[in-house]
Amino acid sequence: MTRYLRKRLNAFGHAGRGISVLLAEAHGRIHAAATIVVLLMGFWLGISATDWALLTLSIAVVLAAEAINSAMERMVDLVSPQWHPLARDAKDLAAGGVLIAAIGAAVVGVIVFLPYL
Repeated sequence: MTRYLRKRLNAFGHAGRGISVLLAEAHGRIHAAATIVVLLMGFWLGISATDWALLTLSIAVVLAAEAINSAMERMVDLVSPQWHPLARDAKDLAAGGVLIAAIGAAVVGVIVFLPYL
């Protein structure tokens, strides 16, 4: 196996570990539980391929936003262990991004599921 290929495969391992870290956090588990509910509803209601695409994109955006938020919080804690208004702002901005993504996903969920209900 070439060194290049080994590095690429290792990158997937690191990413997988990142997903494990995300799912070990309370908010990560909440988003994962919501994902399971949405997937079960989609299968139960027999939604269209287009609706699946919209839900999949929404789920991916929320989970990615939560992962970035968690990474930001850890990085801020590392570089600024004591309280600082800029550290607070960085954390609040990242959390606000997750909230925006989650609200958008909820709107998509209503738009997708309402006609089936």
